[in-house]
Amino acid sequence: MQSFRTEIENPVVEKDIIELEKKIRQFKEGKVDEERFRSLRLARGVYGQRQPGVQMIRIKLPYGKVTANQLLRICDVSDEFSTGRLHITTRQDIQIHYVDLERTPELWAQLEKDDVTLREACGNTVRNVTASETAGIDLAEPFDVSPYAHAVFQYFLRNPIGQEMGRKFKVSFSASDADTGLSYMHDLGFIAKIENGVKGFKVMLAGGLGSQPRHADELYSFLPSDQIIPLMEQVIRVFDRYGERKSRAKARMKFLLKDIGLDAFKELLEQEKTAVPHQTYPIDAESYPKVNIAQPKIPTVKIKETLAYELWKSTNVIPQKQEGYVAIGIKVLLGDFYTDKARQLAHLVKEYAAGELRLSLRQNILIPYVKEELVPYFYQELEKLGFVEAGYNKALDITACPGTDTCNLGIASSTGIAAELERVIKAEYPSYINNPDVVIKISGCMNACGQHNMAHIGFQGMSVRTKDKLVAPALQVLLGGGNHGNGNGTFADKVVKVPSKRGPQALRLILDDYEANGQGKSFDAYYAEKGQLYFYDFLKELTDVDNLTAEDFIDWGNTEKYKKEIGVGECAGVIVDLVATLFFESQEKIDNAAEALEQGKWAASIYYSYQSMVNSAKALLTSEKTKVNTHNSIIKDFDALFVATNRIDFEGGFSDLVLQLNQNEPNETFAKSYLEDAKQVLAKLEAFRNLELQEA
Repeated sequence: MQSFRTEIENPVVEKDIIELEKKIRQFKEGKVDEERFRSLRLARGVYGQRQPGVQMIRIKLPYGKVTANQLLRICDVSDEFSTGRLHITTRQDIQIHYVDLERTPELWAQLEKDDVTLREACGNTVRNVTASETAGIDLAEPFDVSPYAHAVFQYFLRNPIGQEMGRKFKVSFSASDADTGLSYMHDLGFIAKIENGVKGFKVMLAGGLGSQPRHADELYSFLPSDQIIPLMEQVIRVFDRYGERKSRAKARMKFLLKDIGLDAFKELLEQEKTAVPHQTYPIDAESYPKVNIAQPKIPTVKIKETLAYELWKSTNVIPQKQEGYVAIGIKVLLGDFYTDKARQLAHLVKEYAAGELRLSLRQNILIPYVKEELVPYFYQELEKLGFVEAGYNKALDITACPGTDTCNLGIASSTGIAAELERVIKAEYPSYINNPDVVIKISGCMNACGQHNMAHIGFQGMSVRTKDKLVAPALQVLLGGGNHGNGNGTFADKVVKVPSKRGPQALRLILDDYEANGQGKSFDAYYAEKGQLYFYDFLKELTDVDNLTAEDFIDWGNTEKYKKEIGVGECAGVIVDLVATLFFESQEKIDNAAEALEQGKWAASIYYSYQSMVNSAKALLTSEKTKVNTHNSIIKDFDALFVATNRIDFEGGFSDLVLQLNQNEPNETFAKSYLEDAKQVLAKLEAFRNLELQEA
């Protein structure tokens, strides 16, 4: 494996890539524990996939913005290291698959030449910051949220407070009260507002999907924009200390809020205020890069299929607030497109628009700043690429995760059934091509990467067992979810479970009933009126598994008989390490704290020292087979098991020593003394462990 020391201009990025290269080598040599290595590579966007020996690489694109040059660089990387297929995710990232682990440092180094990162795209970190794809051009927006989303991304990238949490942490920004950033399903959701001339946000806290979806609480009806980063740091600090770590199923923010309640959470936020390095953090939106729109000559175009063109215009051309310009939506089937088309698209927007694209939460592409008189030309050029299918963000536009194609956790095919449902809608329900009131989403398992439980009509991959103990692919049908705007939404109800091959028939029954009886209501309003049992009654006939045919045992998009194969999930699973490994990590954190101290980064140094002390305590508790579910419980249990019993002496108690963290302002004096405390804790606990081993 080659070194990249001379290829990366940014020394921080260079260090990251060299560290990944080093850890891969140590892992291959058996010097790094597999679980610890998994944690490190996940935090660098390297994710194991269903197929052995290869990796999925998640490319982090804050709020879905990608420049033409960045897209060209991603294409180069995909062609060289992957298969040339690009997959847009529901978090506005791009994923590529089938990458050799040993080549990932080189891949990352290539991406960084155009300021594209893999850092914290996966793992127990602050994930990609998402936003409305129309941010900056939205007719209804009070202001452009892009500079604020970008500031949050930059502030928390590599920030030690968000590197090793119990689980992932997701943030969104919505351009307007339409809440197209889906604030109500995020750990933190921000909706743009202006009050008394001040820019700010409505703040939603602790939403989530998965097997137990939770609607976010309103934390603030209005928070000035210079408070959002200090608030988010407080929230993450509380989550890091009190959030579950042992049980992955309970390790999200939503479970912490459910357990302690909003008022108790607010009290914990207050306790962190002193430790946060910035009490206000003004975001200079004026310095955000200005749009540079190309000024080409308007080509002469003659549209051949005028009916198709007019239909496309009615669904895929979006007005924007800048006079004389529109945005063009590209419906990307299942979020998958290839580098040959991506390159041509990049050149098109570079020469005829603003040189940028937005990836959407529905796995599509939006081209902003297209001159109105250039729309026919764009249609002509996009048609050559196969990118003029009507139905952008309409019922025909189905969202789906990769499912059993590449994901370890996939139970049933998402992409196969999605393609079939789109075929059914086109052939049998053409009016839905222009219908925005029916949103269909599909996930291959309960983790909801396809966001099925917030859709009007959702499908979740499952399996079903016959009386003869044969296993067939199945779909849980969910109905009635919806986004109601301004932080309000409804999660879908589970109605029935049907064999996968009956998914299209389930959709037909639902749409036929809606067309016959909906009487102009939106689908979610119609569902709310009729209720769960109404739909169960006419879908129940599809649940019978006594009459399955051979075809029912073959999943959509497959030719072989179905096997339920679920691997080990890598969606930020919690790590159980050996005691020696934990002590080794504590020393690494002390080294990080010392380096941050030299650089004048007092808050970062303090947090690394804190992590070292908690990690050292965790090591001894692990040796005692004591639960280490949260940082808070580790601190308390260490006092109870080791200090109160006089096994280890800490004058004033271990808790008081460690929790100096949130009682002191982050300055040089405290950072130095706290680092010395961390060194002494590690030395004392390692000495205790060594003595125990000698006496054993």
